[in-house]
This record gives sequence, structure tokens and C-alpha cells, in this order.
Amino acid sequence: MTQRSFRPGLWPTLFTIPAVLFMLALCVWQVQRLYWKEALIAERVERTTAGPVAVPAPGADLKLAEFHRVALNGHFDHAHEFYMPARSQNGNVGYWIVTPFQPADGSQTLLVNRGWVPEERRDPATRPDGQFTGDVAFDGIIRLPQQQGWIQPPNEPQKNRWFYLAPAEMAAASNLPFRTDFYLDAVKTEIPGNYPLGGQTRINLPNDHLQYAITWGSLALTLSIIYVIHGLKAGQARNEQQE
Repeated sequence: MTQRSFRPGLWPTLFTIPAVLFMLALCVWQVQRLYWKEALIAERVERTTAGPVAVPAPGADLKLAEFHRVALNGHFDHAHEFYMPARSQNGNVGYWIVTPFQPADGSQTLLVNRGWVPEERRDPATRPDGQFTGDVAFDGIIRLPQQQGWIQPPNEPQKNRWFYLAPAEMAAASNLPFRTDFYLDAVKTEIPGNYPLGGQTRINLPNDHLQYAITWGSLALTLSIIYVIHGLKAGQARNEQQE
């Protein structure tokens, strides 16, 4: 009976051990990312479903305020809408309508993402029922200014086309004195004429980290099995040569 021996060889060992350790490290990292993402989503859900808070004072730590809800009374300045194109709603291309809002208490004007309209409803004349006049009450979600993504084109103030929501740029282009350290996402409510469609705050985030962790762990296991099989075959071949 031939005794099994394990002779993996120098080069397979030098390749396999670092590769397996690297894959296991990536597996552990993805698990850590999974827990981080789940906690982030849970925090957003908790904040957006909690009761309204006061509008943050200038200079407040807005990272602690983001995704909290505020309840306001005041009026919209529909004459100064901003348009954010290429926003998809269930696969349909359209715009976000961003409008200045003057609180009834006389505090500084705020910028509000009122929601989505289809491309053919960009012109306010096509959605007159949704252009509230006078004082209204609405709830909004506190959001931090957006930054230009690496694949996003720059904003085009001269065409009133905004690819990322940057209140400071909008204020400079329009010469309107609204707050620029945050903006509000209008919550989804019944709107006469249905548009703009609020509730555009993104709560759920892509969370594929469990699949990634399983993939890296499986690759590490597969490579380990191949390494062991190769070593056993090499050992068997050497034994046969010695017989």
C-alpha cells in the first residue's frame, strides 16, 4: 500500500498562501462592510421615520441632522425653479424640480427638492395644479449638498440644468439669498395633478457585501483545495518514482 505524502512544491506554496490570505482578508472586509451598510440603512430609516426636528441653526453639525424630518409652513417661489435632468422614476426619464421655499416665520429661504416630473412636464405651465400658491405646510428631509460625481458632467447654470444639487452654485447663479449648507427633500404626499412626485430621498443603499464575502471566501477555499490536491499528486508521483 502506497503511503500518501504531501509535496506541494516551493512555487505553488509561494503563490497560494499569500493569495489565500489576501482572499480571506477581502472576505472579512466585505463582512465588515456588510455590517456598516446595514447600520447606515437602519440609521436612515430611524431618522426619516422619527418625529420632526427643528431646522438646524447656522453652524450646526449637519451630519447629525441629515435625514431627519422637519415640518414647515411657508410659501414656494415657483418663479425660480431649478431643473435637474436625467432623473429616472421607474425607468422613465424626467426632472427633479428644486424650488426656493420661504418659511412663514421669516427665517432664511431654504432650497427644496419638490420631487420628480416626467420630461414633458418640465414646463410649470403643464402642471399648474401642483404649483401651490400662498402658505402651505409640508414635511422635508434634511440633506447635505451633493458633490459632482466622477462620471457626472458639470452643472450648466446658464441653461438651468443641474446634474448635482449644489445649493451654493444655485444661489450664485440665481442671485437668491437661500441657505446653502443643506437642502430639503419633500416627503411623498398627495399633490394636486400628481406632480412633482415627492419622496425622492434614497434610504435603501446597494448592499451586495454578503455576496462579495461569499465569493471571496469560496475562491479562497477553492484555491486551498487545488493546492492540497496538487501537493498530494506531487507526493504520489514522487513515491511512485522511488518504488
